[in-house]
Amino acid sequence: MKLELSNLSCGYGPRSVVRDVSVSVEQGEVLCLLGPNGSGKTTLFKTILGLLKPLRGSIFLDGQDITVWSRRKIAKAMGYIPQAHNAPFPYAVLDVVLMGRTSHLGAFASPSRADVGVALDAIATLGISHLRDRAYTEISGGERQLVLIARALAQQPQILVMDEPTSNLDFGNQLLVLSHVQQMARRGLTIVMASHFPDHAFLYASKVLLVNRGVAAGIGPPMEVVTEESIRDLYGVDVKLLSAFVDGSEVRVCVPLRCHKTDTARSVPHAMIPIPEPDQVTVR
Repeated sequence: MKLELSNLSCGYGPRSVVRDVSVSVEQGEVLCLLGPNGSGKTTLFKTILGLLKPLRGSIFLDGQDITVWSRRKIAKAMGYIPQAHNAPFPYAVLDVVLMGRTSHLGAFASPSRADVGVALDAIATLGISHLRDRAYTEISGGERQLVLIARALAQQPQILVMDEPTSNLDFGNQLLVLSHVQQMARRGLTIVMASHFPDHAFLYASKVLLVNRGVAAGIGPPMEVVTEESIRDLYGVDVKLLSAFVDGSEVRVCVPLRCHKTDTARSVPHAMIPIPEPDQVTVR
């Protein structure tokens, strides 16, 4: 399913947070949003998901304007994975994943055997069948994130919206979650995700949207859009992009050099310790 944003502006009441964003994401593509805190990424996600009404512009799924759709209809088309989730009760993992079937149930209906089967399939897809009877509150952060992805898959959506899915995860779990993101895209899901790490865009995204102060500062393939200059503009950090060739394919990594941000409360520069600038590196 193709997602298209056309001159989309969104915000709260009369206050615009994101302005005039136009981008399309084809089926099976991964769009990565990069931008500093407060740039409007989460507000944009809420609008795409129908939780906020657009101030201007349109959102299309396969040519249909979804701004007039009901939330139930949107929930059948799009799954959402938040940054983090703390369950107030120790639900079993299977029960958490079954919550993804809500949009397919009537007002007072209970999950059927077919719904349980969909949930079990989603759990198996993520390789976490061994957790199905564990309490969600007693598993690790990385495991919880995989459970949330399984819950979203149980909705059987065609688009996944992921708000910083690797936040608060260690390096290994970041790679685990992102590898599943890549696999889901290969199966035909359209994925929109936010990240603070340019390396994630290089490794897993087919397209990047740079968001700075509520404005689209760049849209296109990661190799073209994510540059040393654009990262400096977004985050106030000098970086060096290094190219490595692994198994015949070019991979880029981002190495920080110097931060130019200031502490506005004290008006004193911080993080100004330079890191020795690396030379261009090629690995074969």
